[in-house]
Amino acid sequence: MFRSQYDNDVTTWSPNGRLFQVDYAMEAVKQGSCTVGAKSKDHVVLVALKRAPQAELSSYQPKLFKLDSHMGMSIAGLTSDARVLARFIRTECINHRFVYNAPIPVQRLVTRVADKSQKNTQVAHRRPYGVGLLIAGYDKAGPVLYQTCPSGNFYNYKAVAIGARSQSAKTYLEKHFGDFESCTLQQLVVHCLHALAASCAEGVELNQQNTTVAVVSKDKGFVQYDGDEVTKWIDLYQTDKDKAAPAAEPPAEAPGGGGAAPMEE
Repeated sequence: MFRSQYDNDVTTWSPNGRLFQVDYAMEAVKQGSCTVGAKSKDHVVLVALKRAPQAELSSYQPKLFKLDSHMGMSIAGLTSDARVLARFIRTECINHRFVYNAPIPVQRLVTRVADKSQKNTQVAHRRPYGVGLLIAGYDKAGPVLYQTCPSGNFYNYKAVAIGARSQSAKTYLEKHFGDFESCTLQQLVVHCLHALAASCAEGVELNQQNTTVAVVSKDKGFVQYDGDEVTKWIDLYQTDKDKAAPAAEPPAEAPGGGGAAPMEE
């Protein structure tokens, strides 16, 4: 990215019809660690790769936030901006329950989040939120998965990935999303972990410290797995990965019956 005379504030349009500060916010989402979401007919699964400034000396940054009993979100981008939006969403959920004595529909909530993000692109004294959200929930429409952008756009997905190297995860999802509708919970989580592993940098393996998993269902609502709780999902992923690995070919036998060739005198 580079500076331009048109990026001094968010309300200045470039000659090409761009708002550069919105583009910069979208770039911040691409710099965040990857998170993947997918849904079946009964569940929505979110998985995310956590980062730590120094793995040995510090804790990992949170990537999943519980918003209500039936809804949660994962993030890519600035965690501080995500906390602001999480507080806003939780307040909206509480207000809706107080007034209507019922959980808020996910699409209505996502629309309010998108409107709040879009307002920051209309005034010069504000900046766009530098975070992208994957919001998963279960309401009368069944399991739903949405992505929101700093620009104020939002999208409904069957499966999606955002963050650094997310294109590799999207490639995996595009190959397998046709099977997601009929997947069991275990199969859906394993698919998401395979997609997340595809986005990892060289030398990085999924483990219980850097991986977090969340499941949204009709019966249990939003359930998050961290630390030792995520071990069972990592084991399922590793078992499936080992099954898919091609078997090693036996070494070729030497000519003449497999014995060592006699030395010539």
